[in-house]
Amino acid sequence: MNPSNFLAELKRRNVYKVAVAYAVVGWAIAQIATQIFPFLEIPNWIVRLIIVLIAIGFPIALVIAWAFEATPEGIKRTEIADTMPAVAGQKKHVWIYVVVIAGLLSIGLFFLGRYSAGNKTASTAGISNKSIAVLPFDNLSRDPDNAYFAEGVQDEILTRLAKVADLKVISRTSTQHFKSAPDNLPQIAKQLGVAHILEGSVQKSGEQVRVNVQLINALTDAHLWGDTYDRKLTDIFAVESEIAKTIAETLQARLTGSEKTLITKTPTVNPEAYELYLKGRFFWNKRTGADLLKSIDYFKQAVEKDQKYALAYAGLADAYVLLPPYGAASPSESFPQAEAAARKALELDDTLAEAHTSLGQVLLFYDLDFAGSTMEFERALSLDPNYATAHHWYGGGGPLLALGQFDRAIKEGKRAVELDPLSLINNADLGWLYFNARRYNEAEAQARKTLEMDSHFYLAHYYLGEVLQLKGQLTEAIAEYKKAAELDDDPFVLGLLAQAYAKLGQRDEALKMLGQLQELATRRYVTSYSFALVHIALGEKDKAIDWLERAYRDRAGPDIALIKVDPFLDPLRGHPRFEALVQKIFGPKK
Repeated sequence: MNPSNFLAELKRRNVYKVAVAYAVVGWAIAQIATQIFPFLEIPNWIVRLIIVLIAIGFPIALVIAWAFEATPEGIKRTEIADTMPAVAGQKKHVWIYVVVIAGLLSIGLFFLGRYSAGNKTASTAGISNKSIAVLPFDNLSRDPDNAYFAEGVQDEILTRLAKVADLKVISRTSTQHFKSAPDNLPQIAKQLGVAHILEGSVQKSGEQVRVNVQLINALTDAHLWGDTYDRKLTDIFAVESEIAKTIAETLQARLTGSEKTLITKTPTVNPEAYELYLKGRFFWNKRTGADLLKSIDYFKQAVEKDQKYALAYAGLADAYVLLPPYGAASPSESFPQAEAAARKALELDDTLAEAHTSLGQVLLFYDLDFAGSTMEFERALSLDPNYATAHHWYGGGGPLLALGQFDRAIKEGKRAVELDPLSLINNADLGWLYFNARRYNEAEAQARKTLEMDSHFYLAHYYLGEVLQLKGQLTEAIAEYKKAAELDDDPFVLGLLAQAYAKLGQRDEALKMLGQLQELATRRYVTSYSFALVHIALGEKDKAIDWLERAYRDRAGPDIALIKVDPFLDPLRGHPRFEALVQKIFGPKK
């Protein structure tokens, strides 16, 4: 057949028209499937099936256009239609209108999708599209003891991503609740309040490391990006930086020059120091007194391997700061070491949010330097806006609460929960913020919410007890204090129980428990605040103030930093000695 005749025949048989119309209408249907279906939570495989069917139907439509033609008497074979007389006034250009309408529809849907892509989740569930959770990485190494390494790589990637202010990055405490590569990604994403999930695995063999990662849109189950890195151990920081940078770019996050520098830093060139640091963080994350002491040992070994390893000093500071709350040391034993480690870390690298946060905590609880503490927390959050611990410590028991700035403190507490939604301590301390702000109903609701997450979390039980006590439900409060005592041997709970019995009029029982506290103090650290509360309940205000003054002399800030706002200390307000102590703590420093 002559090519020119063939092309003319294609035109005569309307094959061109059908091809154009099919392409435009098919594209419109594809736009509907890709832009609208995800909002309706229609499975992604249906979208893919529709696109495949459109592609398969194209050559079929062309064959039908060649072989058949629409006539006033219905669909006829082309040969028969050619012999039929033309109908006057027959509309031969209807197909043009179909193409134009379908084209306008598809273009509109395309731009709608483009416009709303960045905020797709925000419009449906209040979740930013620039949000991500890094799930625990699988340890594929033959040695199960290398679990610390897989956990460390996950933590490092998460930490680098957290430096990007334009991203919302969920803290490790919450992501650790989920094993790597789970099946129910949409449910996990909804629980964590994110649109994207990063899964991965790590295999370490000697000096060789393989890291595999996949970035997934949790709502559509679409794989946005993935890669495998086979590198030497000495190149692991470059891998972590590259992964973080690629994720930020894929999620279209704005990266400032300083953020680019922060996520590409190499903290140490010594692989042994790095592994020791990861082991330190592994035990630090377990949050028990014994494990904190183990972490300090590993951090110290890391520093010995590389004396310029700023992150290892920051780890030491973090560990020493937590020893008193977990009953592993007194403030006078641990806070000076925490301050020294934090200042050494910042001397080596002033951009470490962790070190600024720990220093802020030390300045508050050891030096009662509220202005200096505030400055350190603000600096930490400017460097790492996704650092949940900084938000948590700044608000919950930090300088904001101590100074009575309740609204700002609660805002920081809420942000900490948003970044670490499954953290028991963050959720419990948010309730404690409400308690100190005298918002008792909200405090009770938050404490009960925390207990719904884990009924064995002793801290939430005694927080709930405190709220119930001040709401006048003393019997119910004692029941909560007892539950807390059954779950943990924290001496402070014994103090709460003793003062509650005194309030209930059971003085003998209160004195018995006070004796137990005094005996316990000969063997382990017991806060002065515990004794003060019991004497307040016994009506012995001067003795209570004696203990608070002792805490001031011992620089036990956790006992007295909240002296201005603590509802349990209200019976002492107006007492000359108490007000003089408040002035010492908050007045101008000599």
